Amino acid sequence: MTPPEEDCPDRSLADEALIEESARKSALLWVRGPEGPARALWHVWHEGAVCVVGDGPGEQPFAGMGLTDGAAATVTARSKDKGGRLVVWPARVVELAPGGADWSSAAGELKGKRLNAPDAESVLERWARECRVLRLEIAGTPVQRPGEMPDEAHTAPPLPTPATTRRPAPAALPKLLLRRGRRRHR
Repeated sequence: MTPPEEDCPDRSLADEALIEESARKSALLWVRGPEGPARALWHVWHEGAVCVVGDGPGEQPFAGMGLTDGAAATVTARSKDKGGRLVVWPARVVELAPGGADWSSAAGELKGKRLNAPDAESVLERWARECRVLRLEIAGTPVQRPGEMPDEAHTAPPLPTPATTRRPAPAALPKLLLRRGRRRHR
């Protein structure tokens, strides 16, 4: 399912190994589609590509990214050790048809990584009805890799969200926690 080596003659086995290892070790990848800003997406590495699920209730949104079948995307993986950008590579989006062998295989892997699903037993049926499962296949040589990184930071403001941060801790909380700690030590 990954493009054959002859399609990308400049891509080396070391590049493929770097992409695979970084995708396997990172819980999130930043994906930029043809539209909109890059978004952090949870994923699995499966059969030579990154697989993601979303666009359904309670799942990660793909809206506004332009991730349609055959579209181009850019995937950024971070270093597990340092947390900084490790490799950026071009990808081709393949939308898997629900119920097909490829969909079932990818969705099964994704189900194992889906944390806190409200319907863990029937999540595959819900994904087949309401969500999209995408494969992001390697489509060329990495555009950034160790030793070939740009000097600019590539920082961006966070996307708007209805989520809020925690409110300040109540003034009495430190005293309550300190009292609880004293009881344990007696």
